[in-house]
Amino acid sequence: MPHIQQLSPHVADLIAAGEVVERPASVVKELVENAIDAGASALVVEIQNGGMALIRVTDNGCGIAPEELPTAFLRHATSKLRQAGDLAAIGTLGFRGEALAAISAVSRLEVLTRRKGDPMGASLTLEGGAPGSVEEAGCPEGTTMVVRQLFYNTPARLKFMKTDSAEASAVAAMLGQLALSRPEVSIRYIRDGREELHTPGDGKLLSAIYAARGREFALRLTEVDGGGEGVGVRGFVTEPLAGRGTRAMQTFFCCGRTIKSALLTAALEEAYANRQMKGKFPGCVLHIDLPLHQVDVNVHPAKTVVKFVSERTVFSAVHHAVKDALDRAGGTASLPGGQGRSPGEPRQETPPPAAPKALAAAARGDFYQTMDAKTFRERETGQSPGRLTFRDGARPPRQRPPAPQERALPLDQAVPMSHRPPAQERPAPLDRAVDRAPAPEPSPIPPAPQPIPEPASQPPEQTVLAAEKPAPWRFAGEVLHTYIIAEDGEDVWLIDKHAAHERINFDRMKAGAEPIMGQRLLAPAAVELAREQYAALLENLPLLEEFGFEAEDFGAGCIVVRAAPADLETGRIRETLEELADKLLSGGADPAAARDAMLHTMACKASIKGGWRSDPAELRALIDKVQSGEVQFCPHGRPVKVKLSKYEIEKMFKRA
Repeated sequence: MPHIQQLSPHVADLIAAGEVVERPASVVKELVENAIDAGASALVVEIQNGGMALIRVTDNGCGIAPEELPTAFLRHATSKLRQAGDLAAIGTLGFRGEALAAISAVSRLEVLTRRKGDPMGASLTLEGGAPGSVEEAGCPEGTTMVVRQLFYNTPARLKFMKTDSAEASAVAAMLGQLALSRPEVSIRYIRDGREELHTPGDGKLLSAIYAARGREFALRLTEVDGGGEGVGVRGFVTEPLAGRGTRAMQTFFCCGRTIKSALLTAALEEAYANRQMKGKFPGCVLHIDLPLHQVDVNVHPAKTVVKFVSERTVFSAVHHAVKDALDRAGGTASLPGGQGRSPGEPRQETPPPAAPKALAAAARGDFYQTMDAKTFRERETGQSPGRLTFRDGARPPRQRPPAPQERALPLDQAVPMSHRPPAQERPAPLDRAVDRAPAPEPSPIPPAPQPIPEPASQPPEQTVLAAEKPAPWRFAGEVLHTYIIAEDGEDVWLIDKHAAHERINFDRMKAGAEPIMGQRLLAPAAVELAREQYAALLENLPLLEEFGFEAEDFGAGCIVVRAAPADLETGRIRETLEELADKLLSGGADPAAARDAMLHTMACKASIKGGWRSDPAELRALIDKVQSGEVQFCPHGRPVKVKLSKYEIEKMFKRA
């Protein structure tokens, strides 16, 4: 049996680093949280090569005393806890004292710091957790952490790192969440020399949402401010008609800390009951405020999962606060521009999307001065009382003039017969013009005699088309615009038309018998995505082209789509891309699994939907595929048809 021995401090630090530092985004999170706890009001994050080569975090916080620099990088060294009783009410982002020790153990780290009022700063360099000597240095007030060559001494971790774009997008997603948690802190994110995020730090949550989530998301929000029983709920939720295809835009904060909670997700979506379209999910940025002793944040190493003392109270507070906000908003929501419609729905003319008036104001520096919800919406839409305008300032559509045959002159303006042009002024008829043409002169060479065709020995036989063999089934109709009824002998079949068509499309796409045809869009569609989804799609642009998409990077979490599959409705482009990104994120590194996952989504989006009005010929074609045995299950494994025998039907009516 092996002998028991104590691990060396270096090995112990590497094990601890594996719990805290998973990727560059983990390093940035720990350093930014320390900067916020240090009272910083502005900070800058710079990375290179996805954060693997360089991470620099600069803040204007309180700084670190020179004599305390070596202690700051020891395990379980912190300025945020003093005694065991402090664990019952943790109000800071970091508290365990393991972040700096873990980061320094797997990188080459340099720190520059100066406290307010000190004439000189101090610097310290560490390599693999081993500190050098503290030296004087000239630097601004605050702290600058420089992390180089992350995981240089743990090559086993390097093979699990993703591409630079994926790691950089993970950093951007994490910084966006921190910006939403602390709107009073200005956060600037620079990736490979290009700025990708800059929040104003004016303390207004809507300003941070606009900077971190984009204009499209910020325009479709409803303010929430409520709660009860000691629990406060504030923030913003999306309008019911602005639902997303995934839950990627749901963000919750508890006591200023980003958390993941199935309880809060359930409370949010319960408030949207009978308001949200099926298959859509609301987005939100919600802050949950409650006494510190009512929540335990020390239940997960990454501190993203919390435990509430009274889950019922928190659920009720979130549910009723969101529900009341939606009730107050009432029916003011309108359909977003470019939203698709079902074939059975009437066409509705909607005004074009809002013009970016606020962007010009932002360039003048006064955009964030009046960022309350009401003023924000008025400035973006350009609406003013007493004047009817479109949201983008365009004029109403000009009415089509009547066709010439539809015009009629009044009787007093009719042209009398005497004013019409005489007959000699009108052009001559065609036959008269031919008569006036000179006759052609006779040719000196006589034309060759034409051969006389020989009479056919037998008249050609008449081709008789054979009658098609009648199908063994009979199309009996359709119910609920979803299920086809087919009669086959003494059996009645109910066929799910969407599931059957989805399987047909999936098999056709997977067989690759014909390429997926893309259709060029008249106006390119700009799709804003969550940072993880954005990175996943950028890594798989060739795969998107295979499925009929022509897309390119537009920066800051936005992808421009110039062509889409011909079978896909324009209003479903964003929803489809969101689902494709989630499938790619959950598919792992297996390209075959990722391709099949994308095929599932594409087949579903290109299929007829339940509730649509379908042509009987189209339904008969589906019955042929199903009854022949070619289609049995949908790509997700659900059955396509259900049989009701004559005996089962007679038994229902007590006839058997």
